[in-house]
Amino acid sequence: MTHEDLLDRYAQLIVRSGVGVAPGQELLMTAPVDAIPLVRRIIEHAYKAGATLVTTLYGDDAATLARFKYAPDKSFDAASGWLFDGMANAFRAGAARLAIIGEDPALLSGQDPAKVTRANRARSRAYRPALELITSHAINWCVASAATPAWARSVFPDLSADAALDRLWRAIFACSRADKADPVQAWVEHSRNLRQRTDFLNARRYKALKYRGPGTDLVLGLVEGHIWKGGASTAKNGITCNPNIPSEEVFTMPHKDRVDGILSSTKPLSYQGTFIEGIKVHFEAGRIVESHADKGADIFATMIATDEGAARLGEVALVPHSSPISASGIVFNNTLFDENAASHIAVGQSYADTMANGGTMSAEERAAAGANSSLIHVDWMIGSSGLNVDGVLSDGKTESLMRKGEWAA
Repeated sequence: MTHEDLLDRYAQLIVRSGVGVAPGQELLMTAPVDAIPLVRRIIEHAYKAGATLVTTLYGDDAATLARFKYAPDKSFDAASGWLFDGMANAFRAGAARLAIIGEDPALLSGQDPAKVTRANRARSRAYRPALELITSHAINWCVASAATPAWARSVFPDLSADAALDRLWRAIFACSRADKADPVQAWVEHSRNLRQRTDFLNARRYKALKYRGPGTDLVLGLVEGHIWKGGASTAKNGITCNPNIPSEEVFTMPHKDRVDGILSSTKPLSYQGTFIEGIKVHFEAGRIVESHADKGADIFATMIATDEGAARLGEVALVPHSSPISASGIVFNNTLFDENAASHIAVGQSYADTMANGGTMSAEERAAAGANSSLIHVDWMIGSSGLNVDGVLSDGKTESLMRKGEWAA
């Protein structure tokens, strides 16, 4: 198949298996300007699926960088609240959400870390109403990627610009199963396999997970009534979607107050245009009390100081080291892909639907049950071929769950 053939199949996959656009539904999409060829095909397939209106908001790396170079200081405490309020209103009215990402992962690495932190904090506060509708799974939503020149250059710095872009697109198509004979059916089968894993974990009812690996010695408590999820899921509006394309994870809700020990990252974290590498943290009673990073330490420290919940966990996910994304041998410098190459955790906001009745509880009730609340939700990778994970049963006995990064049960 030609690149154009694969791009069209990928767009159809995103619409049908990813966001799951339903007849009569609006679609709100964000994307980088370099993704226009993919976006136009997504729009075509969305209308073919019955969308009443597709609205696309474009981001531009050059415009973002211009702000950090030339804007007055007060700019970095401002965010387009009117825009994010409009997005939240669209979701409340039934619109689906699609985010196409592919921005330069190191765009802001040379900018003032204090300005980056302030801008991120302002944006997080403004986006909170919309984020809550996503994390509570009130709507069908999806995050997928488009290869862009800057992103490709960061992943394949030794290749020419054209070769790097072509190789990144081929990797995206393969990891997203867009190159299969029937990509939509391939995702049905993949979701079925992930469901078998979540069914097993939900039946075991572990009260905690124990992690052992290079630089990691951690006990992570799970909330009572936690629900393991993975692959396709049905939103409160009754529409089934795959929130991440690609996805190899099964995930659930940690207890915000029951995490103790040390934890080390195994892959770089690209966060809001900066790289954070070599993360090492110490948890006590669920909170990060000490942190270090070989690169981007200031950004990481200010990130977890965003609010009280930013230094606590909102998600824990297990991914076998042999996942297709890991097997590709590529470090994507993109959390969507790298988190699906390795087991990971996320600091910040919990997903309400990963706890029984979480979607119908008040914020206070969820917090009392152990759910975390924050303006942020940031995943970073802790899995490797050296990671062992045990499940702790209600009677305190443990059983092997993962050995050397692979499923043991």
